[in-house]
Amino acid sequence: MALILLLAVGLLHTQASPPARSFQLDYEEDCFRKDGAPFRYISGSIHYARVPRPAWRDRLLKMYMSGLNAVQVYVPWNYHEPLPGVYDFAGDRDVEAFLDLTAELGLLVILRPGPYICAEWEMGGLPAWLLWKPDIVLRSSDPAYLAAVDSWLHVLLPKVKPRLYQNGGNIISVQPCRMHAGCRPLPCSQVENEYGSYYACDYEYLRHLLGSFRALLGSDVLLFTTDSTRVEELRCGTLQGLYATIDFGPDSNVTEAFGAQRQVEPKGPLVNSEYYTGWLDYWGEAHASTSSAQVARGLEDMLQLGASVNMYMFHGGTNFAYWSGADFKDQYKPVTTSYDYDAPLSEAGDPTEKLFAIRTVISKFQPLPVGPMPPATPKYTYGWVALQKYADLLDVLDVLCPSGPIQSQFPLTFEAIKQTHGFVVYRTQLPWDVPDLATLGAPPHSICDRGYVMLQKEYRGTLERDGQTTLPVTGRAGDTLDVLLENMGRISFGANVSDFKGLLGNLSLDSSPLSNWLIYPLAIDSAIQQGWPHTALPKSSSSGKSGPAFYTGTFETPGIAWDTFVKFPGWSKGQLWINGFNLGRYWPCRGPQQTLFVPGSVLHVGRPNNITVLELEGAPPVPLLLFLDQPLFNKTLSCSTVAAE
Repeated sequence: MALILLLAVGLLHTQASPPARSFQLDYEEDCFRKDGAPFRYISGSIHYARVPRPAWRDRLLKMYMSGLNAVQVYVPWNYHEPLPGVYDFAGDRDVEAFLDLTAELGLLVILRPGPYICAEWEMGGLPAWLLWKPDIVLRSSDPAYLAAVDSWLHVLLPKVKPRLYQNGGNIISVQPCRMHAGCRPLPCSQVENEYGSYYACDYEYLRHLLGSFRALLGSDVLLFTTDSTRVEELRCGTLQGLYATIDFGPDSNVTEAFGAQRQVEPKGPLVNSEYYTGWLDYWGEAHASTSSAQVARGLEDMLQLGASVNMYMFHGGTNFAYWSGADFKDQYKPVTTSYDYDAPLSEAGDPTEKLFAIRTVISKFQPLPVGPMPPATPKYTYGWVALQKYADLLDVLDVLCPSGPIQSQFPLTFEAIKQTHGFVVYRTQLPWDVPDLATLGAPPHSICDRGYVMLQKEYRGTLERDGQTTLPVTGRAGDTLDVLLENMGRISFGANVSDFKGLLGNLSLDSSPLSNWLIYPLAIDSAIQQGWPHTALPKSSSSGKSGPAFYTGTFETPGIAWDTFVKFPGWSKGQLWINGFNLGRYWPCRGPQQTLFVPGSVLHVGRPNNITVLELEGAPPVPLLLFLDQPLFNKTLSCSTVAAE
């Protein structure tokens, strides 16, 4: 559910001053009023955290030239507060610069600052460090949760206040969350997202958020909510006196959907806060697509009713690094690195057929900006790049975990050792000789999310959440057993957002629990950002072994740094960095995504571009990458684990 705070605009002014800026709900005429005149927004969602900063202007200008008069923007709390009390608003995280750019380009803003946003983003935007208190109840009136939320809002909302429409800015609404599936004066702000879909249904929590937004953004702040068209969610996700809006996609009956809004809001503007232009992709499933004609037809039907509409997404972008979230629908479903969403602007920011169909519909209801649509950004086929194996992961633990391992009788979660993202190695020894095959097994739901098993540094296979949880092994007493645990993204929607990572239960050998673990939290990104392994001496490492290993290579651009897409022929699964920038997860054998988007802004001109690959299961005999000028993300294969040689 989404709560949207609408901030009352003062109407008093002196004779010498200009009329006060105002954004109001008109319950008599069933509309918004902006500076006294009837107003409706036609908006599109864009997430600055999924778009490199050098591309912000290009994407926003294309949205403006499509005929939009507003954009909807999430603020992911975990993107800005990586550790308690440690804040980052620099570079790609400079939300104030992004908001100022929207104003410069003439776009209004519907801001959704959380604290929970969903958005298929890691843990729905909530910081994983909240789970350092393992019994915390998220999105509730739990005092520990509310204290963290209040601290965050006291940092964020003062940056928002001067940019509110009533204060001379362009933010007409502030919404902190999203779900999935007479005049009253107010400029708007959302305080929680799709709360009606959340199991807690804690009205005290919603009242607390409302109070916090009022205190920090003005005493006349009002909330309106966003939920699906299901009556039970609308009832839980709203409070008396708050204006309720809904979200639905082009496969819904527009009249019936707005009928659900009218059940809780008999008067006021019709609002679809999330009109789905496409859908997200999950690893192992087909690429989602929605027809342009269907999206355009639904939009036209809503606009003919006078509704305000936000299109989710208008530009999806990319889940760089470890930011992709996951759903849980009978099983854990991690989201792909690409967040293309089959949106009107592609992952690389290019106008699509869908964009032009939407633009044509908008032109029937309001004038389009004068001038041409900016073209697609140039792409380049840099071709084949040879890589070489640098080292097996287990041979560089001194670099990746310089503080050394944590000792524990039993495995500890990522959260217990304060590891947010990425990877952790769990190491123990076989307690006795195993001359015949024995079963290495994990309790149900205890591998979160993938475990790469090595015995005496030989890769034996992969354990997987909601998948394979046993492996046959042999060995001798004292042999070293290593399990590299990968966090594939915390669940971002529903009742399972307390998604702990790592080994959540103890591994056993023929049902006998293993103990005496050494646990290595890996700081891979810190090492790579400092130049490793390209600045380090080469390691002597067997080139033929499968299992987790680092590969390196370089390439030069021909005097240009254009966007490109990298393909992984014969590779299994892993992570890619170029010039220290974490481009995200690749998993071509699981699909559907076959390429990773490489923004030209991360590339160098006139000097080598350093490639680092962490391959988790097995690289091809000749490790090559292929750089293309177009993406491939519509192929799903049955993925078989590379066998140890």
